[in-house]
Amino acid sequence: MLACIRGAGDLASGIAVRLFRSNFKIIMLDIENPTTVRRTVSFSEAVRLGKTFVEDIVAYRAENFSEALEIANKNSVAVLVDPDGSVIKNLAPDVLIDAIIAKKNLGTKINDAPIVIGVGPGFTAGLDCHAVIETRRGHTLGRAFYKKGAKAIKNTGVPGNIGGYSVERVLRAPCDGVITPVKEIGDIVKAGEIAATVDNTPLYCTIDGMLRGMLAPGVKVFEGMKSGDIDPRGAEVDYLKVSDKALSIAGGVLEAILHFHENN
Repeated sequence: MLACIRGAGDLASGIAVRLFRSNFKIIMLDIENPTTVRRTVSFSEAVRLGKTFVEDIVAYRAENFSEALEIANKNSVAVLVDPDGSVIKNLAPDVLIDAIIAKKNLGTKINDAPIVIGVGPGFTAGLDCHAVIETRRGHTLGRAFYKKGAKAIKNTGVPGNIGGYSVERVLRAPCDGVITPVKEIGDIVKAGEIAATVDNTPLYCTIDGMLRGMLAPGVKVFEGMKSGDIDPRGAEVDYLKVSDKALSIAGGVLEAILHFHENN
């Protein structure tokens, strides 16, 4: 089966990893200048670098839908710049998964593919997709909702609690400008150290821990934009592995695909 995934950030990439290992062919759609923070576990890096790995799976940037199909058929993940999803009709995927995580629907329709899945808030089962997958940490994380009218929990704007920290984990741009990382993803950092600069303004680490995410050099940011992520668990974190949250969401996606595939 061919699965097309809108978005190629860390949650979308966790879905891609699980589906790829379940023998799906994968084509991902992203923007020209991705604003991915957890770049070591995101196939979006293929847009910037041309080629990237998430765990042991390789992805290549494709320049058009025919090249994307060729890459996917050669047992690799294809990443294509297509923010509007204009190539979906040409790709004719068996499954379309909207994992942009925009907290709203950016154009996905229930008739875009035989099976359409919306990930996170902004989607309604039976209206713009066949199933909705919960993305909020808690008892329902990763659950698939099929009942007509079902939605994911509304976005609170508050990151999940890890090690007693929530909003403190997120590094936000101090001003508008272009970001230049000072620390590398995987570095152990202390509160008060400079993680990056935005033009000439320092972006300080907020807590002790491992820098698990950081925007790529040269990304344009605005004041308050999420630009990095610190995990307070520190050295025990494997920043090169797909997260437990991403795998849980991916499990819900796989369940939904099998649910509808078996019923068709």
